[in-house]
Amino acid sequence: MKKYLTLIVIAISVLTVISGLTQVFMPAMVLKIIGADITESTRHLFGIVGMFMALFGGMLVHAIYSTHTSKVVVLWCALQKLGAFVAVSLGVMNGLFSWMALGVAVFDLFSGLLFLYYMKTLPSE
Repeated sequence: MKKYLTLIVIAISVLTVISGLTQVFMPAMVLKIIGADITESTRHLFGIVGMFMALFGGMLVHAIYSTHTSKVVVLWCALQKLGAFVAVSLGVMNGLFSWMALGVAVFDLFSGLLFLYYMKTLPSE
């Protein structure tokens, strides 16, 4: 089971890198999909958010493939996912994003909780 859990965490992390880079290089496309206003400011800010998504996803992949997976890294990546869930959900509630963005929010919630569970399976540091 642990092997599959690790593979799922890696897959989510790689998807986070890919989606983050997509936001960096094609923010208008992503903003259109989630029903947000597309302006110079929103494209720029979405690109910044994407950069941090890519960094956190890459950091977790790196940590998993290190000699010793850091619980601290997993914790902070889980917090990033849970924070993204809250931020996107608030964006939908405030009418900034369409209901389509809730799919992203729910995936981030699932990912954050899964990362916390994964962290609990790691040996003590």
